[in-house]
Amino acid sequence: MSVTLDVVDSGRKVTLDLPEPKAHVLHEVVSWQLSKRRRGTAATKTRGLVAGTTAKMYPQKGTGRARHGSRKAPIFVGGGTTFGPQPRDYSYSLPKRVRRLGLSMAIADRANDNKLTLVDSFDISGRTKEFVAWAKEHGFDGSKRVLLITDDALVRRAARNVPWVSVLAAAGINVYDILRHEYLIADASLFDSAASAEPSANTSEEGQS
Repeated sequence: MSVTLDVVDSGRKVTLDLPEPKAHVLHEVVSWQLSKRRRGTAATKTRGLVAGTTAKMYPQKGTGRARHGSRKAPIFVGGGTTFGPQPRDYSYSLPKRVRRLGLSMAIADRANDNKLTLVDSFDISGRTKEFVAWAKEHGFDGSKRVLLITDDALVRRAARNVPWVSVLAAAGINVYDILRHEYLIADASLFDSAASAEPSANTSEEGQS
């Protein structure tokens, strides 16, 4: 599907060829992203890791009690854990084609809802009050969460202290962050080269962890 977007304060338009958003593709990409972010450091001590003596507790026979050889057995308080979590890597591979498709669909979802704003130049010198004034002028009053994607370091610095704005460089654009924010503001230059093509061609699919 083709989507035509106005570039604010410039009088020009950008036409993008975007796929129809599909929930199962977006879910697959978000699950992949969140799995990569998991630290996987949960760990319990097995009987081989618990500190304690290895001496046999009491004779094998003659006591009338069950046979035991160590206080570190899982059956005892303070003993090891059976089948507890161990450090592991939760990440897995996802085809690059699926990642790019998911990013295109996330952008298409915001574009379809008129929640994607493209900007040529913010004309901001890096001061937060300048960004707040710009946002208010363009209809962003802080009632909705906004994701700002720009390579302009001064704009990122101006917006990073605004509580309802999350800031990313263009290399960090990703599906999860787009979907968890209600509005998306981005440099028009990110989409100029991708007009009538896949908009994720020059962006990173993995995003920031």
